[in-house]
Amino acid sequence: MSSKPVHLLIEQFGTVRRITINNKRKKNAINLTTYGDLADQLNAADRDDGVHVLVLTGAGDFYSSGNDISALMANPEQSVEQKMKRSNDHLSRMVRAFYSFGKLLIGVINGPAIGISATTAMLCDVLYMEERAYFYTPFTALGLCAEGCSSYTFPRLMGRSKAAEMLLLNHRMTAPEALRFNVVAELYKQEEFETKLWPRILRYGELPIGSIRASKQLMARFEQDDLEEANKREVEALSKRWQTEEAMNAIINFMSRKSKM
Repeated sequence: MSSKPVHLLIEQFGTVRRITINNKRKKNAINLTTYGDLADQLNAADRDDGVHVLVLTGAGDFYSSGNDISALMANPEQSVEQKMKRSNDHLSRMVRAFYSFGKLLIGVINGPAIGISATTAMLCDVLYMEERAYFYTPFTALGLCAEGCSSYTFPRLMGRSKAAEMLLLNHRMTAPEALRFNVVAELYKQEEFETKLWPRILRYGELPIGSIRASKQLMARFEQDDLEEANKREVEALSKRWQTEEAMNAIINFMSRKSKM
């Protein structure tokens, strides 16, 4: 495990560990190194007897703007096949670390959660969300496809029609809408995270971990085999999409619009 992740801030509060995605210059975008670091940190917390609760959040005004496409497009000396294999390995391993986590996993969505950060957030046990935040999965706008097990989890969490609106039509789900569809447990104002929500989460750390593990296994929302299959199928499909002219044109157009913002 990396001794000091570059874009992750790791803090321990008793039996509660907090991981903050900390890349504010890029709105907490996640590159391949961060994929690996997140997987390492999730797996390490799962093995650590001193951790009962793991909390994921973002620094500043964003939870995460998702995959750092500019970083993935770099390294021109590597072939597309080499880039895709490395990316797929990191992506698959990180997503697996989310759905195989055996303790209490809480997502504090402090701002917009886009792409892979939105889909993996849905793999958390409990989500709390800032009232102005949103979930956004613009996969078809980028010429890509579902990832982070969302092809499996989204229809089961929010129903087929709403899932299709998000995964096919690039719908932006607001915080009130996420609450209405039972995607999140509760909404908070930004200033309430430290004063109201965080003390509450610290109390969760006092709950018996054996009981948490047992109950989590009994109430599992998704079957592990189904998640593994979804992860595998999505990574394979994503690899193919990345190599199409359609996707390349969509990504170039997206990055061009973004640079003018």
